Amino acid sequence: MTTHRTTHPWDSTMYFTHADAIWNTHPDLRALVVVADNVRAAKNDSDRLGDLAKRVEERQAAAGEAEMPEIAAWREAFSRMGLKPTQYRCASEALLRRYRKSHDMPSFHPLVDYLNFVSMAYGIPIAAFDRAHITEGITVRPADGSETYQTFQGETEHPAPGEVVFADPEGNAHARRWTYRQSARSVVSAETDRVLLVIEAHHASAAQDLAALKSELDQGLAGLGVRVTDTTVFDPAQRRLEF
Repeated sequence: MTTHRTTHPWDSTMYFTHADAIWNTHPDLRALVVVADNVRAAKNDSDRLGDLAKRVEERQAAAGEAEMPEIAAWREAFSRMGLKPTQYRCASEALLRRYRKSHDMPSFHPLVDYLNFVSMAYGIPIAAFDRAHITEGITVRPADGSETYQTFQGETEHPAPGEVVFADPEGNAHARRWTYRQSARSVVSAETDRVLLVIEAHHASAAQDLAALKSELDQGLAGLGVRVTDTTVFDPAQRRLEF
């Protein structure tokens, strides 16, 4: 019996990968990559956010950001990239430092709000990309200087050669300085329906912590109404996902 599959314009295969240069320089890197859709139907889950907020406060009561192994490992990775880790902070550290000051976070989007609290609760950066604005796929790699990056102020920047970027084949840089700053081009908005989530860590227990984070996402995303279609854990033996 022949199985027929209905095709749509959005059915073309995409990919996510890290360049060999990244693995060679950061061999302790581990990543969780999640592909999901039905984001447009996402609804806030205030109870879950409240539970995550308690975990964030417990984490911050136990240690400062610089003492957290997840953050310390990212600081080391930034230093290895030639960046001052107190000037350029990974996304999870930036969120935690902001939350420590205000004990509150502004609301942007049900999915983004949830992921921000998950990122803080685990101390691990989470990037969410709108797949509709990515050409073919993303490679995390050193920039060659030709890439273009869109700021939230509507300006265009060109990352310096060697800077770690999330780049697609058209040279769009969807994030600068690895987990420091995401581009306005593919940020999640009210129109977003399909996303690529990238969660990366370098610390000693990264594999176990990413497994726990995956369990949180399995439950939390379902609670929002977001549908996970693919999940892959990256390590030196598994470096590419096609979806």
